[in-house]
Amino acid sequence: MSTFDERENAFENKYAHDEEMKFRAEARRNKLLGLWAAEMLGKTGDDATAYAAEVVKSDFEEAGSEDVVRKVAGDLGDKADADTVRRKMDELLIVAKGQLVKEN
Repeated sequence: MSTFDERENAFENKYAHDEEMKFRAEARRNKLLGLWAAEMLGKTGDDATAYAAEVVKSDFEEAGSEDVVRKVAGDLGDKADADTVRRKMDELLIVAKGQLVKEN
C-alpha cells in the first residue's frame, strides 16, 4: 500500500469516526432534551424516559433538527417556543459531547 493510499485510508477512517460521534452526540442531546421537556410537562420516571425516547425517534423523520424542534415545541405549547427549544438544544449538545468524551 502506498503512502497516498494509507493517508486516504486514514482520512476515511477519521471521517467515519467523526460522523459516528456526531450522530451519537445528537442522539444524546435529543435524549437530554426529551428529559428536560418531560420535566416541564410533569413527567417522571418511566414516563419521562419514554418521552425522551419519542424525542430521539422524532429526529429520524427528516434531515436536520427541525423535526425535533417541532415535536418538543409543539408538546410544550406555551411553556417554551421553538427558539427556546433551539437554544436548549445548543446547550445540551455541549453537555452531550462532554459526556461522550468522558465515556471514551
